[in-house]
Amino acid sequence: MSGVRPLDARLIRHARATAGHLAALVALGVGTAATVIAGAQLIADTLAAIVHGAAPGTLVRPLALLAAVFAARALIAWATEAEGHHAAARVKSALRRKLLAHAVALPPDQRPTATVTTLATTGIDALDGYFAKYLPQLVLAVLVPGAILARLAVTDPVTAVIIVVTLPLIPIFMILIGLATRAATRNRYTALTRLSHHFLDVVAGLPTLKVFGRAGHQARTIAAITDSYRRATMRTLRIAFLSALVLELLATLSVALVAVSIGLRLVDGHVGLATALLVLILAPEAYLPLRAVGTHFHASADGLAAAEEVFRVLDTTPRATDGTAPPDTITDIHLDGVSVTHPGRPTATPPPVELHLRPGELVALAGPSGTGKSTLLAVLLGFTAPTAGRVLVNGYDLADFDADAWRHRIGWAAQQPYLHPGTLADNIRLGRPDAPAVFVAAAARDACLDLPLSTPVGEHGAGLSAGQRRRVGLARALLRDTPILLLDEPTAGLDAATEAAVLSRLRARAAAGRTVLIVSHRPGALAAADRTVTLAAAAVGS
Repeated sequence: MSGVRPLDARLIRHARATAGHLAALVALGVGTAATVIAGAQLIADTLAAIVHGAAPGTLVRPLALLAAVFAARALIAWATEAEGHHAAARVKSALRRKLLAHAVALPPDQRPTATVTTLATTGIDALDGYFAKYLPQLVLAVLVPGAILARLAVTDPVTAVIIVVTLPLIPIFMILIGLATRAATRNRYTALTRLSHHFLDVVAGLPTLKVFGRAGHQARTIAAITDSYRRATMRTLRIAFLSALVLELLATLSVALVAVSIGLRLVDGHVGLATALLVLILAPEAYLPLRAVGTHFHASADGLAAAEEVFRVLDTTPRATDGTAPPDTITDIHLDGVSVTHPGRPTATPPPVELHLRPGELVALAGPSGTGKSTLLAVLLGFTAPTAGRVLVNGYDLADFDADAWRHRIGWAAQQPYLHPGTLADNIRLGRPDAPAVFVAAAARDACLDLPLSTPVGEHGAGLSAGQRRRVGLARALLRDTPILLLDEPTAGLDAATEAAVLSRLRARAAAGRTVLIVSHRPGALAAADRTVTLAAAAVGS
């Protein structure tokens, strides 16, 4: 994807507040140009009058007008900044909503979680510099020099020609510096994303790292990534300071050239004092907006890099989830040569699988870790598309069904179920938010969860054991009362008696006409199943 341009159509398309913001900036820019020229004219005329010996009484009116022009210019500057901040708030809110809505619509294997987290927090906030500083100066850089050149073309064409020749040097150098800045900023943002990814993973796995004594090693890794981010930031700042020096030097030399020209012609008597003063006042004002654009470009670079990443996520097309409704009665689920090859891996995990799942039976899926058991569940859930083969439901391809409607037919318990702060009942109700309390209690009993439903649950299930957390996920799946149950290690962490009780209830569900597929390494779960399918590195046994 190409970089975000100064006026990117995607920003206007994804955040309509940008269009109104640009219109307001143009109006304010016209006001700024008018006050700059009017103020310069009043200063030049007043000073010329003083030099020529004008009476003090005649200066009251021009000085009052000059004060009014300065007040108007200050008011316009305040309005420009306020409009920039308001537009930034509106655009950030719109982009954040679009980003989160699109991220939710993406399947888990397409969703860059850490990237979305970084963008939705600090990343999009960096657009403040773009809308509050850079974009207003970009509008002024077009309007103010144009208005000044038009005024000088009438007053002193020689100066207008000098400015026309020297003025393009500033944007040329800005473009050259901007190319280097964009690359440095992208590297810096990549380093920040790596830091966010790694930090998120470390925080999630900190208890395990502490147990195995690897927390110190990960702390050193984070320190190394942080140092990489620091170096990238310093490289960006060095370019920013260098660009400010170059732009200031170009503007100073250009103004000096104008000053020498007007001074020589003033001495020779070819221009009047008022004209010379007007030229000397307006010349720096012609270069000032372009210098400010270069300065504020660096303040907006982080926001532009973040916007580019936002558009990268928004341009990710989720797999089609709309289609025909799945059948109400499911008589057969056939995995016809289903396999998944992950990027960067030479072999498929799982390898091609042939499997029939029918109502009224409990099927166990076994095999060593890494053979693709959880991936197979993700395929059945519609979260992962098979690389080869297909899933047939009553003879129809699962890919042709509406994904959300299909998932409504499934009760799913993950190996590490998500738990949020609240009560036990709140977490079980995630499977069915409108379920009456009596149904919640029945699901908890069927999952052998012998805790009061009012038991408080902390973040990520704090306060519950690993086995209790899994039983909360199981109760959540049972509460949905669906024709298909997909359970990933539902009895891990349970004692033999509790495991037997849970499996007995699952067998009862199968006997009632449900299709139950469990992934497990536990001998008790495998023994309780009607059939066991074992995934190996290169073959499937059944």
